[in-house]
Amino acid sequence: QVHLEESGGGLVQAGGSLRLSCVISGVTASNYDMAWFRQPPGKEREFVAFTLWNSGYSDYPDSVKGRFTISRDNAKSKLYLHMNKLKPEDTAVYFCASRLRGISSSVRTGTYDDWGRGTPVTVSP
Repeated sequence: QVHLEESGGGLVQAGGSLRLSCVISGVTASNYDMAWFRQPPGKEREFVAFTLWNSGYSDYPDSVKGRFTISRDNAKSKLYLHMNKLKPEDTAVYFCASRLRGISSSVRTGTYDDWGRGTPVTVSP
């Protein structure tokens, strides 16, 4: 059974950086594609980043492309989200999610089978 736990959120000023982590436990991490989603206050959950099981492909929406980088270390069973040049509109609860490995990215929440409980990120102006 997949267990995901995020950490690294916090309060940061606009223009700053944060690195989020997600520990993947209970399974072999390399059997799973991973993604980050976020849910801004009062809004629906939205796609932030995707990485294939072997880091061979990544995907981002235009809103974070060039600022955020997803990475993973399967040997350590960890997923990361490096966030740079943060903006107030990046304020949200950030979730990591997993699905059994496939061949392409997916931005739909329903594609993912397991989720962490989230870590909050607040970006002040």
